[in-house]
Amino acid sequence: MKILAVLYKGGKAAVEEPRLLGTLENRLGLSDWLQSLGHEFIVTDDKEGPESVFQKELPDTDILITTPFHPGYLTGDLIRNKAHKLKLAVTAGVGSDHVDLNAANEKKIIVAEVTGSNVVSVAEHVVMDILALVRNLIPAHEMIERGDWVVADIARNAFDLEGKVVGTLGCGRIGFRVLKRLTGFDCKELLYYDYAPLPAAAEKEIGARRVEDLHEFLGQCDIITINAPLHEGTRGLVNKELLQHVKKGAWIVNTARGAICDRIAIKEALESGHINGYAGDVWDVQPAPKDHPWRTMKNPLGGGNGMTPHYSGTTLDAQKRYADGTRDILERFFKGEDQIPANVIVADGGYATKAYGQRK
Repeated sequence: MKILAVLYKGGKAAVEEPRLLGTLENRLGLSDWLQSLGHEFIVTDDKEGPESVFQKELPDTDILITTPFHPGYLTGDLIRNKAHKLKLAVTAGVGSDHVDLNAANEKKIIVAEVTGSNVVSVAEHVVMDILALVRNLIPAHEMIERGDWVVADIARNAFDLEGKVVGTLGCGRIGFRVLKRLTGFDCKELLYYDYAPLPAAAEKEIGARRVEDLHEFLGQCDIITINAPLHEGTRGLVNKELLQHVKKGAWIVNTARGAICDRIAIKEALESGHINGYAGDVWDVQPAPKDHPWRTMKNPLGGGNGMTPHYSGTTLDAQKRYADGTRDILERFFKGEDQIPANVIVADGGYATKAYGQRK
């Protein structure tokens, strides 16, 4: 079979650190194994436009592997008009919104991902982002880099996490773990908004309360962390209208998917001071263009921006998990064995609703 992988270029770092498995150079650790089985394995980071390696190689590709960090966007047009032989699309990680799932169903292409491989890594990143925003850490560090020392300029917008209301929009694997990690900070209250309640035992374990109305939820939170999958119901959900229901001065952390938030609405809310901070590592286009407003936006006090490249789910520990998981998906496919149900997004022309419904 011909297997095509779209991965990000690691450069010198990937040469020096072979555990950067998700890179172009280290090929998910799959190259020798796939070649020993007689498969053709092509790896590229060139993914944009009809002249890219991705699109040129796609017509006779049997299996496509890509990551959420440098996604090869498998659009409906590509699936219908170029992916003539494609049988399996694998996300080495979590989140398959770069694939047109309806078109994949039309062609009966299996879409699978390594569910759960990133949950610990992303949950820890969320807690880091929350603390960085609330404590005004980034402007403080930038001040030191400049050679300045004006404590009042930082302290005037630095707060304690203790006593704050923190809520997660989406309380699946990651959202639950975020709240669990916050239980030691003596927050005033931990809230969650989700289409389904947690089991009573899980709610009790983290001491969280479900708020069923989204507007009410937003109005109660000092800190909002977004941990929901991207789909038709969440794309552009956090827009100008919805942000009006967010408590003035709140902080927002989004490590789920950038397209859940409207880029201009977030920029305007931060620059007006309606929200005090916005952090995360996901962007509505990845890699983000150099002029993307989220790169440089600030609150009126000159801070409140905690954006980073998309790396929360690709720590070295997570890369080992999603590389191993990708190999397991391929092995099962080669042998004609059933996939782990939670890893299957679509198969046999339909959504694997049990697996797809499991929240990020």
